[in-house]
Amino acid sequence: MNKTELVAAIAEKTALTKKDADSALKAFIDVVGDELNKGEKIQLAGFGTFEVSERAERQGINPITKESITIPACKVPKFKAMKALKEKVNN
Repeated sequence: MNKTELVAAIAEKTALTKKDADSALKAFIDVVGDELNKGEKIQLAGFGTFEVSERAERQGINPITKESITIPACKVPKFKAMKALKEKVNN
């Protein structure tokens, strides 16, 4: 499912227009991104938790030149599904 299909499905389930559903989805994405940027965690009961994980600096290998490179430390978004979502996927 792509974004257009997701917006259409949200519009159908909520009786919103596609334009309103698109605005709601954009707002959700913006809020999640802003909160993660501030280092906050977002928990949605029955769905999951969005949070930021930190990766330490590490050594890697350039696959083309086979040279050793240093991969810098960075922050990455992480999603952990809650039990209700896992059960819905497995049933």
